Amino acid sequence: MLRSMYSGISGMKNFQTKLDVIGNNISNVNTYGFKKGRTIFKDLVSQQIAGASAPGANIGGTNPKQIGLGSQLAAVDTIHTTGSLQTTARPLDLAISGDGLFVVGTGTGTPATVEGYTRAGNFYLDQQGYMVNADGYYVLGATGTGTPSGTITDTANSTNVSRIQIPTNAKSFSIGADGKVTFINNTGTLQTAGTIAIAKFANNDGLSKSGNNLFKNTTNSGNPVMNAPSTGGTGTIVAGTLEMSNVDLSEEFTEMIVAQRGFQANTRIITTSDEILQELVNLKR
Repeated sequence: MLRSMYSGISGMKNFQTKLDVIGNNISNVNTYGFKKGRTIFKDLVSQQIAGASAPGANIGGTNPKQIGLGSQLAAVDTIHTTGSLQTTARPLDLAISGDGLFVVGTGTGTPATVEGYTRAGNFYLDQQGYMVNADGYYVLGATGTGTPSGTITDTANSTNVSRIQIPTNAKSFSIGADGKVTFINNTGTLQTAGTIAIAKFANNDGLSKSGNNLFKNTTNSGNPVMNAPSTGGTGTIVAGTLEMSNVDLSEEFTEMIVAQRGFQANTRIITTSDEILQELVNLKR
């Protein structure tokens, strides 16, 4: 069989994957904290027809003769650039200006069980006044005047992160750029409920998406380091805003056209190869 036919098949498979990634990006264009994907290709091993030769006493050297055998998927990257911040004026809508992710988890003790990390800061208060996300996971940090710190080494527990609770009888509350959650109690006294934790990774690109706007750390992302906002290289918290998706529709539509034309070109290769094979079969007649 012709090598070009198999090269065309490999190209079609790759562009199908590229379209899958583009479709996921476009479907999440309005998902808070979403990070777009990018498809990278690389060539397959080439067939060696002749090797290179060094120059001799009376003749020059020659270059190798190789025929490529198609392409393959090199990587599907997650692009962690910051999306634009949308003002909502809602006190529990939080965005991170800079590096880091919010920490959410379950459990009632200290330390709490970390379930994942997110850039989506649309948080709420439950019946007991605990800060939670849309799926009911607690927003984790240090309670009272403590400061979140420590490295998660077992991917489940941190040294001192726990739930943050605002009393249900509080008159008002606010969240500062340093992550401190303060409230006015029923006697009019200003108190601190806690400080929101920000997790920082050595390699954000190594994080894996686990759905529900959550990321999980992997062996290549490194262990998360807990810090208060604006410390240890983490960003600051901007209350009353939400980070939008970093998907650029104009870029995605352009890449979609490129993928479509690439797919069509590879189908044309297969069609042309089939016509050549048909001519070879007809030689018998």
